[in-house]
Amino acid sequence: MQNLSDVILSDEHQLFRDETKRFVDNEVTPEARERDSEGEEMSGDLIDQLGEMGFFGILIDEEYGGLGLDLKAYAVIAEELSRGWLSVGSIIARGQSLAGATEEQKEEYLPKMASGELLKSIAISEPDAGSDVSNMRLRAEKDGDEYVLNGQKMWCTFAKGSDFILTYAVTDPDAEPAYKGISGFIVEKPAGTFDREGLSGQPIDKIGYHGWKTWEVNFDDVRVSADKLVGGEEGQGFYQIMEFFEEGRVHTAARAVGLARASLEDSLQYAQEREQFDGPISDFQAIRFNLAEMATKVEAARALSLLVAEAVDSGERADAEAAMAKLFASEIAEEVTSEGIQIHGGYGYTTEFDVERYWRDARLTRIFEGTSEIQKRIIADDLLSS
Repeated sequence: MQNLSDVILSDEHQLFRDETKRFVDNEVTPEARERDSEGEEMSGDLIDQLGEMGFFGILIDEEYGGLGLDLKAYAVIAEELSRGWLSVGSIIARGQSLAGATEEQKEEYLPKMASGELLKSIAISEPDAGSDVSNMRLRAEKDGDEYVLNGQKMWCTFAKGSDFILTYAVTDPDAEPAYKGISGFIVEKPAGTFDREGLSGQPIDKIGYHGWKTWEVNFDDVRVSADKLVGGEEGQGFYQIMEFFEEGRVHTAARAVGLARASLEDSLQYAQEREQFDGPISDFQAIRFNLAEMATKVEAARALSLLVAEAVDSGERADAEAAMAKLFASEIAEEVTSEGIQIHGGYGYTTEFDVERYWRDARLTRIFEGTSEIQKRIIADDLLSS
């Protein structure tokens, strides 16, 4: 189906989209169908292929070995990857950037992140600090030329698989306001294990997002050298977190659009193939109207997401607009994927068709990278402050 929002894309963007689409159809979707319903993670071979395609370095400058592309390209690629498997559209964020890093840290980490040789996980949320980032309790106390980390993190996806955990902790518990006392640390570890003294993790059972595991991570006197402090000793962690929220919300909006598109495309095909009462169900007005509504929602969400990406690429601040894109795209993703199940009827509630996976994964997009309620608060605050 031709998308009107393609007019926002350059020839280069469309080239990346088409190349990614072929990769998804040949590599991502077949593996998703084989593994996700069994709760199995994506294969190491697939992650290696993502690295070879350059997908971990989309936003990394060419001087550090990345592709040096814009946020719009990132959104286009993330949408296509998520159309095949949300987990794959998400894992590419484990490259891309190291917010607040010193020049020495950039030179050490970014080239290997761009190639996929080193991938990060991010530890921000805690049992009592989710949306309220400033309420985190994990402590990092200075001890000579090291910091000692103690506490717990939640919802740390890919923690075990990653090569390092970008961990945010309280370095100044007396800071006023509290968010000024937060700093980030590069906590290195062997990929695929928690084999580091004082570090441990327990997997969190999920209803979807099966392509990679999400972890509760415990820090018990984990020692980190001072040169792994990201951004100096001025408590810049909170600002570093906020810095990638704008990018992260566009990324999430694109992922949500990918899921909704997948449901629409599968439903269109199924409606034309499934026969009842001597004809395809696409002849029924109820089905036709449902498909029309699904397509309209997908196109609107996609256009908004790309326009916000374009604004960010032009240097504009678009906090409220990014929140709008994330809010709208994630809400319609749940609606469209649910309708896809309805169109498939009883088969939609089985693992024989992909629509059940889209629906399980779409529900998450309303929660991660800031819940829908948080996005509404951001938007309302912007409206009422103007």
